[in-house]
Amino acid sequence: MRPLAGITVITLEHAIAAPFATRQLADLGARVIKIERPGVGDFARSYDERVHGLASHFVWTNRSKESLTLDVKHPEAQLILRRLIAETADIVVQNLAPGAAARLGLAYATLSAQKPGIIVCDISGYGDDGPYRDKKAYDLLIQSESGFVSVTGTPDEPAKAGLSIADIAAGMYAYTNILAALLHRQKTGRGQHIDISMLESLVEWMSFPLYYAFDGAAPPSRAGASHATIYPYGPFPAGDGKIVMLGLQNEREWAAFCDKVLLDPALARDERFSTNSKRSAARAELRAVIVAAFAALTAEQVVARLDAAQIANARVNTIHDVWNHPQLRERGRWREVGTTAGNIPALLPPGSWEEGAPRMDAVPALGQHTDAILGELGYSKERIKALRDEKAI
Repeated sequence: MRPLAGITVITLEHAIAAPFATRQLADLGARVIKIERPGVGDFARSYDERVHGLASHFVWTNRSKESLTLDVKHPEAQLILRRLIAETADIVVQNLAPGAAARLGLAYATLSAQKPGIIVCDISGYGDDGPYRDKKAYDLLIQSESGFVSVTGTPDEPAKAGLSIADIAAGMYAYTNILAALLHRQKTGRGQHIDISMLESLVEWMSFPLYYAFDGAAPPSRAGASHATIYPYGPFPAGDGKIVMLGLQNEREWAAFCDKVLLDPALARDERFSTNSKRSAARAELRAVIVAAFAALTAEQVVARLDAAQIANARVNTIHDVWNHPQLRERGRWREVGTTAGNIPALLPPGSWEEGAPRMDAVPALGQHTDAILGELGYSKERIKALRDEKAI
């Protein structure tokens, strides 16, 4: 039995942060009912058409959910939403524009007065209060506000992450806070309000750069694909033009690298490179030494030496390489998930899942479950048709 079987989540969500959080709840067996705008739905549905005509972001974050279309500005649709929450919901999740959920009567104070065990999770750019509360917040903007962009990129130009890291961070903290709230409710019978800020989520992930620049100290420099403060740690070209990614963590590994990879054991005793701080400061000089040593070797030969010396290394895979990664294949990490455009592969969620496989049901079509859910609430086929004619659903 999946751990969240019997738990119902009502979610007013769009884009990435909230859908990623609720998809993970669905993985654990929760019933997730996604409220979408009639005719349009979650705007992430139209980001692109790369997955057999479906949007890449949407298929990733919305499997195993039920789609209910409601025009929440319509009085009858508002009544349906309130009934659905009152009669079925354990958890309400929303990442609407600031203030929108409260105007719909979905504030925690309102819902908990009627249902003390309800858990309400609000996800926003900057949180439920403070001077930035009403600012719009997209992933790139939060990457900038959090300082992430300032330490990412090359010395010449900052860069954003190649994926929605601020949304993902917020989605993960929403997911884990909801699980904690369920445990709290199990012990006390009380629900709670969870206020997730994208800014706070990504600032937490800023980790060592914040402390590295503590008390006015200089922040870590932008180092491209290399580590900002550990060296050698990053990409190096081999003689065949291919790139090898490698990383050293301590002085024992530095000595082994010099001896078994560079075949220059005396280099380990060179005062210029005797500590990580010195190696990092002299990285241009040391890089030249490493590149010269690799110039006569293929990438495969470099990796063989690194493996023999037990130095961490990796291929710089393309996205296409990842689809065919031998480790993922041999561990059986791929599954098939249904969509309106046919089955697509999906990665099994991280974890061992020894007590049973996660739920990995189809990605819903817009409004696919509207009639069934309204039928559960007692609406007749005739009344459902009338609501559709009124564009309430």
